[in-house]
Amino acid sequence: MLSKYEVVIGLEVHAQLTTDTKIFCNCSTTFGNEPNSQTCPVCLGLPGALPVLNKKVVEYAIRTGLATECTIAPRSIFARKNYFYPDLPKGYQISQFELPICEHGRLDIETDDGSKTIGITRIHMEEDAGKLLHGNEAGSRVDLNRACTPLMEIVSEPDMRSSDEAIAYLKKLHQIVVYLGVCDGNLEEGSFRCDANVSIRPWGQKEFGTRAELKNINSFRFIKQAIDYEIERQADILEEGGRVVQETRLFDTASGTTRSMRGKEEAHDYRYFPDPDLVPLLVSEEWIERARRELPELPAAKIERFVEEYDIPRYDAEVLAAERAIADYYDALVKLHGNGKLCSNWVMGEVQRALNDNGLEINDCPVTPQLLAGMLKRIDDNTISGKIAKKVFDAMWKSGKDADTIIEEQGLKQVTDLSAIEPLVDEVLAANPGQVAEYRGGKEKLLGFFVGQIMKASKGKANPATLNELLKKKLAGE
Repeated sequence: MLSKYEVVIGLEVHAQLTTDTKIFCNCSTTFGNEPNSQTCPVCLGLPGALPVLNKKVVEYAIRTGLATECTIAPRSIFARKNYFYPDLPKGYQISQFELPICEHGRLDIETDDGSKTIGITRIHMEEDAGKLLHGNEAGSRVDLNRACTPLMEIVSEPDMRSSDEAIAYLKKLHQIVVYLGVCDGNLEEGSFRCDANVSIRPWGQKEFGTRAELKNINSFRFIKQAIDYEIERQADILEEGGRVVQETRLFDTASGTTRSMRGKEEAHDYRYFPDPDLVPLLVSEEWIERARRELPELPAAKIERFVEEYDIPRYDAEVLAAERAIADYYDALVKLHGNGKLCSNWVMGEVQRALNDNGLEINDCPVTPQLLAGMLKRIDDNTISGKIAKKVFDAMWKSGKDADTIIEEQGLKQVTDLSAIEPLVDEVLAANPGQVAEYRGGKEKLLGFFVGQIMKASKGKANPATLNELLKKKLAGE
């Protein structure tokens, strides 16, 4: 049945900006404080209180627009979006409508069929509403700490044709705003949330179908579930000869279904008009170029550089570039050590393992790039083996000491002297005559058995290359 219809998806993302203060006042934006403890006459909507625009919010919007190849408007207007709800004390939301700060951008995503461009209609700045707290014995309450918190709304073109494409777009956008430092990307706290506009139409039809808007979903998994359910719901309606109603729907995470919330509003329902308390925003070309120069290296460019400059597989580069802090750690490590692949193996392996085991982020890693580079150099010069290096790494993690100190204190220096290794080889071969005979009879896989026994006898200190060379000679009867 679904094969009869083409899916059309457009996304509206609300990204809460990481400014210290709100968009139109000096109140703090800190999350989780006592209700209504971060308010003032401006965000309470008291008569006579006038908004003053936070310049940092504008800078963040420009930065995001440049990163998504938008055109930055030299002149934009703030508007009043009028509606009545208990968490909106002014009776209107200050947003942008006809003249937003950014327009006509794009993001490239990877799909099963290759790369695809998703258009970005606009990016505009606005204030958040407060938060209603339900379920209390005293009834519903309102917390206005979030009122006036700065948001960017990033509106895509209806270019996505599946929930997978929608998630690929969202993850790419999420990665970019976090890389830019304009949003912390915390989905659980609502810092990055999404409204999905979903419709279906028969294949070949040019006109869009009637859309439903799925509101405020803050999990990639739930967004995918909500879109997939909504596609099936609309297809069922059409197959039964019904008509899809344009409406706003909520996603129930417990049942995995969407349910009607209200009829979908159009722009005229909000009676937009320019906010008389805020003058037009003028952005100079100099301001735009300064923001362009200050942009960090973005993930796509970083992946290409890692592959070309450090000679690592694309898979490694994509994993390392996924988070800016990890990419910066790896970058610093390679610059100190030089071997891109060895460094990527350790960052993706032992470093990530230890971080996960201890519930830490890379910025809190006790083994700095300097400490890790020093240890990797001891592998290069055969002071320690790769196996012993893991012991050294764990000791560095716990103590903060450098590799040389740990190697010296714990006597972990690798044995490369033939005169010290040869007695161990002779001892193991003498103790296992049957296996020696089998090896010489063609069962060469037993080499690993002998290596393991000798390494155990040397407490892991025998140099693997020296050991293997000597062992093969002995087994060959030389």
